[in-house]
Amino acid sequence: MAESAESSAYDLITMGRIGVDLYPLQTGVPLPQVTSFGKFLGGSATNVAVAAARLGRRTAVVTRTGDDPFGAYLHEALRDFGVDDRWVTPVPGLQTPVTFCEVFPPDDFPLYFYRLPKAPDLEIDAHELDLDAIRDTRIFWVTGTGLSEEPSRTATLAALAHRAKSGTTVFDLDWRPMFWGDPEAARPFYAEALRHTTVAVGNLDEVEVATGVREPHAAARALLDAGVELAVVKQGPKGVLAVNRQGESAEVPPLPVTVLNGLGAGDAFGGSLCHGLLAGWDLERIMRHANAAGAIVASRLECSSAMPTPAEVEQALKAGAVL
Repeated sequence: MAESAESSAYDLITMGRIGVDLYPLQTGVPLPQVTSFGKFLGGSATNVAVAAARLGRRTAVVTRTGDDPFGAYLHEALRDFGVDDRWVTPVPGLQTPVTFCEVFPPDDFPLYFYRLPKAPDLEIDAHELDLDAIRDTRIFWVTGTGLSEEPSRTATLAALAHRAKSGTTVFDLDWRPMFWGDPEAARPFYAEALRHTTVAVGNLDEVEVATGVREPHAAARALLDAGVELAVVKQGPKGVLAVNRQGESAEVPPLPVTVLNGLGAGDAFGGSLCHGLLAGWDLERIMRHANAAGAIVASRLECSSAMPTPAEVEQALKAGAVL
C-alpha cells in the first residue's frame, strides 16, 4: 500500500469498503426462495470510484480484501472498470466480505452484510498509506464506516489530517448502524472527520447522527458550522439540498424513475458529485447531474456495473426522466 504513484494525475481517491454483492436475479422474492444470484463488485467507497471512472475521471481506491478468490475477482473487476487497484491489498486470515440483498421495488431493499469476524477493509493501517498520493489527489473521499473500528479509524483520521483540506475532501457520512450500535459513540469521530473535510454528504438519518439535527436546512447549517465548505443533504422523495459557505443553495427534486433496485444510487450520486466539482459546475447543475446518475442506477439491478456514462446522464436530463 505504500507504493508511490504519479499522484497528481488522480482526479479521485476513495478510501473505505469493498466486497462482493450477491444480488437476487428474481425481484420481489424473499432470500429463502431465491434460486439464482448475480455477482458484482460492491462497497460504497469502491462504487463511488467506479462511478467517477465511468464519467471519465482517473480514480483509485484504498481498501483491503481477503486473500481468497473473491479478493482476486475484485481486483479484476476494478481493473475492468478502469479503477487503479494498487492500494488494494490482502489481509491474511480474513475473508473478502459478501453482501446479499432482497429486492422489493420500489423502496424496500434489505441488506445482509457478511463481514465477520472482521472485514479486511477495516484493517487499513495508517503506516501503509501513500500519504503523498492522498494529499495530491484532486478529490479525496472517506466514509463513516471507516471510522467504526481500529485500525481503519486511525488511518482515516491520519489521512484526513495529512491532507489538511488541500483540494476537495469529501466525507460520506455513510451511517450503518450494524457497524456501530450506538449513534452517540459515532458522533465524536464524525465531528473530528468533519474538521478536516470540505464537503459532507448524507441522508437525513446520517446528518442526524453527525450533527444531532434532522431538519434538512438546519442540518446543512450544522455541517457548515462543523467546518465544511459544502453540505449536501439527501432528502429521499423530496430530492437533495446543497448549501455552501458562500450562502448559495440548490434544492433539486428527484428525477422520475421506475425503481428496480435503489441500492447503489447514492454511490452513483457521489461519483457524479465528484465529477461536477472537478468540472467547476454551479451547485444546481452538480445536483441535477448527480440526481440523474443516481436515478439511472436505481432503474437497474446491479450497482457497480450499472454506473452511467456521460451520454446516459445527459439523455436522462434531456428527457426529464429515466426512460
